[in-house]
Amino acid sequence: MSEYILEMKNISKTFPGVKALSNVNFKVKTGEIHCLVGENGAGKSTLMKVLSGVYPYGTYEGNIILNEEEQKYKGIADSEAAGVAIIYQELALIPELSLYENIYFGHEIKKGMTVDWNETIVKASEMLKQVRLDVNPATKVKDLSVGKQQLVEIAKALSKNVKLLILDEPTAALNEDDSANLLDLLRELKTQGVTSIMISHKLKEIVSIADTVTVLRDGQTVCSMDAIETKVTEQDIIKHMVGREINNIYPKRENVKIGNVCFEVKNLTAYDPTLGREILHNVNLNVRKGEIIGIAGLMGAGRTEFALSVFGNPKGYKVDGEILVNGENKVFHSPKDAIGAGIAYVTEDRKGNGLILIDDIKHNITIANINALAKSSVINENEEINVANRYLESINIKAPSIEQCVGNLSGGNQQKVSIAKWLFAGPDLLILDEPTRGIDVGAKFEIYSLMNKLVEQGMSIIMISSELLEVLGMSDRVYVMSNGKITGEVAADEATEQGIMAMATTI
Repeated sequence: MSEYILEMKNISKTFPGVKALSNVNFKVKTGEIHCLVGENGAGKSTLMKVLSGVYPYGTYEGNIILNEEEQKYKGIADSEAAGVAIIYQELALIPELSLYENIYFGHEIKKGMTVDWNETIVKASEMLKQVRLDVNPATKVKDLSVGKQQLVEIAKALSKNVKLLILDEPTAALNEDDSANLLDLLRELKTQGVTSIMISHKLKEIVSIADTVTVLRDGQTVCSMDAIETKVTEQDIIKHMVGREINNIYPKRENVKIGNVCFEVKNLTAYDPTLGREILHNVNLNVRKGEIIGIAGLMGAGRTEFALSVFGNPKGYKVDGEILVNGENKVFHSPKDAIGAGIAYVTEDRKGNGLILIDDIKHNITIANINALAKSSVINENEEINVANRYLESINIKAPSIEQCVGNLSGGNQQKVSIAKWLFAGPDLLILDEPTRGIDVGAKFEIYSLMNKLVEQGMSIIMISSELLEVLGMSDRVYVMSNGKITGEVAADEATEQGIMAMATTI
């Protein structure tokens, strides 16, 4: 009997104008946690979609051998019947339904022609217990945190008698505690005979959990490393991922020229009518010209709420306090007002709020400042093409052309388009909310380098990040938030992870 539960042999997959996979070979041992890594666009998600039947037999070349039998999936239902389940970064749960309805959605427990709801609730409770989630199965999904929703997705997979569990960026939107809990659960499932394939850009997590690490680059298998036999380091992974050494992931600025205060908030308070409570309490913060300010804090600390409050308040909070731009008191009634004052905001949710995924790169880049390309209400299309091509080249957006649909780009390149959109608006202050979430180490390095270039040119940046090392590595000063308040301010060269976490957990 083979030691491998899965063998994918010479898998090739082509999209119009792009060869996503080229003769990829990928093997997974029974009962291991196998991490699949690579830069955005390397082919990881495409390979897993082939494995899970999203791309059915006949749309790719090569062979899939599962439990020593060749598989020719016609769709996802066939792969699930074979014991394969995939969980995507964007969770596929229905917010208004209960946990038990979500867990057995599509494979309902029936008694005759009707759903046996009593048995469904009993079985769902067992699944929730298996993933260590102590909640009432009648709870609606919308009432759970993202971390707990991720566990519900795993419970849903387990309810299908999964043997091979695929997780695509499972911790991308989780805080450190929820991430650690998820990794512990994968270790526990391993003892129960569940084999896992995990795609992640968080190398620290990979090093801590992987039994084997396979690296893809440019749609090809670079190597597979046995992490049990020989310790695999983050530097080992980075070298294989990007094809070169990156000794310092956080590049240092050549010319640090920090000027006078150009943006300030005083006693900023915000009330959310939807939640019925105050979400920001007397926030005081300032930014100097040419400075990168980091805002750290745990999920729910109020960091994004702060950014939205100063960026024209699109959520309709009741905002009080002062916003000063270059010493002048400003009142923003909409994001348009904030943009007019030289403020731009790159959202943490690039797919939901930052980009128009069904539109092309060109239109996404120019949409925030389209009036700059218009004369007598007519858009100069030639100039629009020139602008889009300029950003495509200057910030290294990897795409065949500016006509490429943004939804078909990798996460890192989508993020670059999102940033380019706001750079074209010509801001003096750029607010970056989780700028490197869900992107690979090479793309992170490029975004960090771009940030340094922008502040060297005189722009100011506020960076909101849940990655403490990122905050420490890129900021000049760090503000820490907890429960809607600023609980600390420290120069980055004096800050420590422990110190920031202490301030982040202050009530």
